[in-house]
Amino acid sequence: MPRLLLIANPLASGFTGAMHREVMEILSESYHATSFWPNSPAETQEASAKAAADGVEVVVGMGGDGVVHHVANGIAHSDTALGVIPAGTTNVLGRILGLPSRPLPAAQFIAGNPPQHRIALARIDATGPTGRLSGYAAFAAGLGLDAEVVRQAETTPHKKVWFGGIHYARSAGWMFLSKFRKRVPTMRVTAGDRTADAVAVITQIHWPYTYFGRTPLRITPHPVTGLSSLVIEKVPPARAIGLAGTAIAGRGVDRIPGMNVWAGVDEISVFADPPAWFQADGELLGELSELHLSFAPDALAVVAPR
Repeated sequence: MPRLLLIANPLASGFTGAMHREVMEILSESYHATSFWPNSPAETQEASAKAAADGVEVVVGMGGDGVVHHVANGIAHSDTALGVIPAGTTNVLGRILGLPSRPLPAAQFIAGNPPQHRIALARIDATGPTGRLSGYAAFAAGLGLDAEVVRQAETTPHKKVWFGGIHYARSAGWMFLSKFRKRVPTMRVTAGDRTADAVAVITQIHWPYTYFGRTPLRITPHPVTGLSSLVIEKVPPARAIGLAGTAIAGRGVDRIPGMNVWAGVDEISVFADPPAWFQADGELLGELSELHLSFAPDALAVVAPR
């Protein structure tokens, strides 16, 4: 019988002990399943990496995008596949992969001998005031605006539980109007022969993605192979609503003045002075002065429909 490790975040908004027991019962029908409740993101990544080194076939993240992010970092470039039991606020990667949106159907899917395939990640190599940062992002990474939205949303975590994507949308609107309306560019962004000065950089790895429930956000009208980065030179307040509407409609946000879309790039570098806040997969990872993202195709095995 194949082996499976379930790594659960008991602090996730949709997590309950009873749900965990039911999920384990379902998974144990098809796997030799064990469970681990980590005390920190570092423990999540260490347990995932050890499972991959031991040849465990599947490591499942039960919680939100945070636990899934750290599991993916632990098993990247191995034969161990990622499974997802959505029990968090946003569950972005699960939606991108077309997985069931509720814990029990997701467990039944994993237990049903589903297909496996490999997806791309973005390799992160960065430097900040506290030292070096390396790892992977599974669906998105951002320096500046979206990282500060995450930071603002995390100041009232109870609202994140209650309101989900609406809370992120309110935080984004507040950030646009209060902090970014007059901000001058403090980042130098490069990709190949392209260069720009920016107030924020948002990069998609998969198309589309969103923190706002089922409403997708598209940096590019159509999917591309490689990274797609939105390089924001400036955001006049009158354009903020138009930016969101254009991204949702998928018409291409580069039609808005001050917005540059660099699609299908293999690498992108950002130098920030002063250091800017950085997020990957919705995880706030600190302030960075230098960031390099590179496209890593087929880096992660996943249990998901193609």
